[in-house]
Amino acid sequence: MTEIARANVLEVNNIEVVYNKVVQALRGLSLVVPQGHIVALLGSNGAGKSTTLKAVSGLLALEDGQVESGSIWFDGRDTAAMAPQQLVRSGLFHVMEGRRVFEDLTVEENLIAATYALTGREHHAKPDFDLVYTYFPRLYERRKGLAGYLSGGEQQMLAIGRALIAQPLLMLLDEPSLGLSPKLVEDIFTIIARINAERGTSMLLVEQNATVALAVAHSGYIMENGKIVIDGSADRLASDADVREFYLGMGGGGEAKSFKNIKHYKRRKRWLS
Repeated sequence: MTEIARANVLEVNNIEVVYNKVVQALRGLSLVVPQGHIVALLGSNGAGKSTTLKAVSGLLALEDGQVESGSIWFDGRDTAAMAPQQLVRSGLFHVMEGRRVFEDLTVEENLIAATYALTGREHHAKPDFDLVYTYFPRLYERRKGLAGYLSGGEQQMLAIGRALIAQPLLMLLDEPSLGLSPKLVEDIFTIIARINAERGTSMLLVEQNATVALAVAHSGYIMENGKIVIDGSADRLASDADVREFYLGMGGGGEAKSFKNIKHYKRRKRWLS
């Protein structure tokens, strides 16, 4: 018995992205995010993961980039003519790498600022600050303090909390584990999984920590040099021998491998042969 296919909240169709009208960053990239799913986007530094998120959220123009061909559909609408603020008000929220909180505002004021995303949106609920504090009790304790004095983990909580205030249909998460201790990474990803399960929020998750990303994702894509080279369910990717060796750091015998000792590894990747 087959499961009824879910509608896709995001469809990226064969896009080409160029910076400065010269440098090609994405080459025929396609992916989908089914409604209510977490989709992991994995790959090494420079593979094009963050560029993909910026293409979806409309932020490429800020870095002199543009989508030269292909299409991006969010919630059934072509985004080509939509400005970033329109996308946010339509239910797409980009949690950027490096948190990007307003350091000179308090935690509470940062959350209030996120209510801007609800301006003009039809049928939205009232901003739910208590919901944020339920997921992140530490933010409630620090709500009157300046965001610039929060720890890295607390700032990441605040960045995700602002996204929750915006009541997104789709959350783009760029390297939420960056610079955090293993314990904080575990805490953050546990909450990401809870938000998805309890709120039904779809997520496109960019992560270099493939192990933790695949642990919470339903499916995933792996990028190399601006294109998708392999995709599948999270379980399939986590058990794939090549993925385990080159992205999870595990050799055939289960031992951890050092990427520094792997030379010319592309020759051995079956998907690039």
